[in-house]
Amino acid sequence: MADLPRTVAPVDTVDLAMPETPLQEVWRVFRKDRLAVASLGVLLALLVVAIAGKVLTDWIVLVNPETVRLPEKFKPPMSYAATELLSVADRPPFGLYLLGTDELGRDVFARMLQGSFVSLSIGFIAVGISVLIGIVLGGLAGFYGEVKLGFISVDTLIMRFTDVMLCFPTFFLILTVVALLPPSIYNIMIVIGLTSWMGTARFVRAEFLALREQDFVVAAQALGLPAWRIIFRHMVPNAIAPVLVSATIGVASAILTESALSFLGFGVQPPYATWGNILADGKNFIFDAPWLFFIPGCAILTVVLAFNLVGEALREALNPRLRRR
Repeated sequence: MADLPRTVAPVDTVDLAMPETPLQEVWRVFRKDRLAVASLGVLLALLVVAIAGKVLTDWIVLVNPETVRLPEKFKPPMSYAATELLSVADRPPFGLYLLGTDELGRDVFARMLQGSFVSLSIGFIAVGISVLIGIVLGGLAGFYGEVKLGFISVDTLIMRFTDVMLCFPTFFLILTVVALLPPSIYNIMIVIGLTSWMGTARFVRAEFLALREQDFVVAAQALGLPAWRIIFRHMVPNAIAPVLVSATIGVASAILTESALSFLGFGVQPPYATWGNILADGKNFIFDAPWLFFIPGCAILTVVLAFNLVGEALREALNPRLRRR
């Protein structure tokens, strides 16, 4: 008798896809926020513009933000230069003022290019200083918190000093220090960095207090690894997520602080152009030349908003409890 055909049950397909790396998972969550992705594109474009501004205004000098053209003052955006009144060296590229001119006939486009590099460099360097101080003090408070220095512990000493710094109005503290120091772009970077580390220190301390009891830290201590290796090799990489978010938002705050200082006349001094002093120069000509006020104002608004949106999206992507599936 012939054997009856046997029906073979289908075998479930096995998903052989590789698991996501932590970076891929963060990017998958981040790109769901379209505003954040658009803001990231704006920031990347700003970085390109800032580098181009440094090259074109300081190295090649294709556009000169310091050239005074009194016959060409208050030219509106997208207006052509009167080439018969200017020498070849004083003419803008292609004979066109893309963003108009100011009360001295200076090219606003060239000044905005230079200001983008100055403002962005101040933001990144100031935040780098504040993050470094915050990681060191927060790490010491979280890791050596129970160590006594006389009658007070390391954690109590650092946190009370942090609380004292938080009691001062940050902007007025920066304003006071900058008014006492010689005007310099480097002084502004350092002062902003030295007065904005408190949030990072508190974030790092909280993360270190949680990580200090984890098994991998206890095992590293049992193996006799030095404290600096445990901190920088095992604990700092695991505590970097809130620091990264704080740094992203801190860059926006530093740019805003620098713009406010320059607007009040205590920031970067001429001949350097920043968005703040361009805004200050244009405040007297709001009705005669509104582009002098609106162009730097819109630039500051766009960049600060983009940094904040990217920071909020990173906070959600890096925190598993806030991720939206």
